[in-house]
Amino acid sequence: MTQSKLTALMKRGTDLLGSETAIMCGAMSWVSERNLVSAISNAGGFGVIACGAMTPDLLDTEIAETKKRTSNPFGVNLITMHPDLMKLIEVCGNHDVSHVVLAGGLPPKGSLEAIKEIGAKVICFAPAMALAKKFIRSGVDALVIEGMEAGGHIGPVSTSVLAQEILPEIADQLPVFVAGGIGTGEMIGAYLEMGASGVQLGTRFVCAHESIAHPDFKKAFMRGNARDAVTSVQVDPRLPVIPVRALKNKGTEEFTRKQIEVAKLLDAGEIEMGEAQLQIEHFWAGALRKAVIDGDVENGSVMAGQSVGMVKAEESVADIIKTLTEEAETALAR
Repeated sequence: MTQSKLTALMKRGTDLLGSETAIMCGAMSWVSERNLVSAISNAGGFGVIACGAMTPDLLDTEIAETKKRTSNPFGVNLITMHPDLMKLIEVCGNHDVSHVVLAGGLPPKGSLEAIKEIGAKVICFAPAMALAKKFIRSGVDALVIEGMEAGGHIGPVSTSVLAQEILPEIADQLPVFVAGGIGTGEMIGAYLEMGASGVQLGTRFVCAHESIAHPDFKKAFMRGNARDAVTSVQVDPRLPVIPVRALKNKGTEEFTRKQIEVAKLLDAGEIEMGEAQLQIEHFWAGALRKAVIDGDVENGSVMAGQSVGMVKAEESVADIIKTLTEEAETALAR
């Protein structure tokens, strides 16, 4: 009986994604690649490739390699500020990618239409009610509402507040996935009962056996707790830096220095605002690679959500999804 209740509450989500459960994996640069993405889709969840700063050629290879490892649906996360966004959408179309997730602000003109033209479903992040309504008018297929408890780039509002504000008003109009700070099946069950069609988790999957993250990166997660996952500081109000949540280390201090350096270049008129923001993004990409791939968890960026304290051991993706669904079933039965 409980399983059927979970299945029923997730039905719109699973119908949209084409997966067994409506559990999406957040797109984490350097982590959400072919191995983890395919493992999640094979285990009944929905994997999402983090394109990040990839070139079209690199994305082309990543999608092809993921398709070799799974025949189940998966998505590709594209950053709206990427200079080659339209080419990246074209690459997704060449591979018949079923879902494109857009992140990082309002999509540039023509991008939503381009995704529809390749036959893919469009999923967008909506960190506020006004944006959610705008996306619905634009014809997106689903929304992700992600709170500030999440790892990586975050907005200013908590998941629980966003869920209370947005789900009652728009959950009947299209599938909505809730993200940010979710570490247990009990929480999944709660958001489903509030009207969500599914959830998105990132931090919970970092320490999966199938994750290529460096052993030291995984150890940092297993040692960490909620208070260790802090947001980056914005140094200059003219430099609109999207806050990033990561485990506190020397790398977070280095980012503060980087902002001061970029602000000085802006002051001197040596760079434009667009270039300034790109420099910040490139900093994060490099710092994240240093931690995830090289294992330098002291100087790199250990992006993690506040649910990091619930990551206690390295497990298989299948076991993580099994645990989450069983916890959700038990909670819904109560």
